[in-house]
Amino acid sequence: MFREMQIRNYSPRTIRNYLSSVSRISQHYKITPDRLTRDQIKNYIQARINAGSFSASSVNQLISALKILFVDVLQLKWDDISIKRARREKRIPVVFSKEEIERLINVTTNLKHKAILCVTYSAGLRKFELLNLRISELHSDRMQIHIRSGKGKKARYSLLGNRTVEILRQYYHRYKPHDYLFPGQIHSKPLSERTVEVVFKQAMKRANITKPGYFHCLRHSFATHLLEQGTNLKIIQQLMGHKTLKTTSIYLHVTNSEIKKVMSPIDYVVTQEV
Repeated sequence: MFREMQIRNYSPRTIRNYLSSVSRISQHYKITPDRLTRDQIKNYIQARINAGSFSASSVNQLISALKILFVDVLQLKWDDISIKRARREKRIPVVFSKEEIERLINVTTNLKHKAILCVTYSAGLRKFELLNLRISELHSDRMQIHIRSGKGKKARYSLLGNRTVEILRQYYHRYKPHDYLFPGQIHSKPLSERTVEVVFKQAMKRANITKPGYFHCLRHSFATHLLEQGTNLKIIQQLMGHKTLKTTSIYLHVTNSEIKKVMSPIDYVVTQEV
């Protein structure tokens, strides 16, 4: 299964997640995964959902992994398993205001942490894109970041703001990274995902932001603020690295630039002061 995914040029992250999904269900039943039945798979999924440890994305990830195993590796018919994918909830992203983003950055005194927040928000990066970012992919002369390790191995260019460049110059002068822009304790490896989440949570606490936020909110905020500034949705799609415009259009539901102009009908109906 590992070989099959490597040949098909799956990203290391996807390979790791798919193998882990199959490994967990195999360990649960204490049998090799090729012996799994449809009922066992469905019972496992149902139990994990009821335990609150399985989202729709987790269900679909397991199904995708099992399909590679059964169809491409074991040469079995998927019709014999035939498990439908879970319907994903259409959630509205959590977005910070520009004032909240400014507070997050200003209250962060650690220069490396400040640079992490600035780069992520400035370019609308996913977490793993930030962690795998290399110094050679920054183009300050063009004010762009070349993201080579995007989702689905799709490369793209995004924005590198003036303020971000200033912070990065200070950061580079002090820390002198060699390859990865934000290396971990071992300089040949990037920071861990947990580290950047902790950095973000600490910044939220210091900025007294109590809304339910997470690191990916910086990316959501980037797209929403561009939309509120009047940026074309197609351009935002390219900057975000979305496969379809439909994915980008979710930010139409959270932007408030037009909503602010709309008055509630009660202001037209109720004329007497309370």
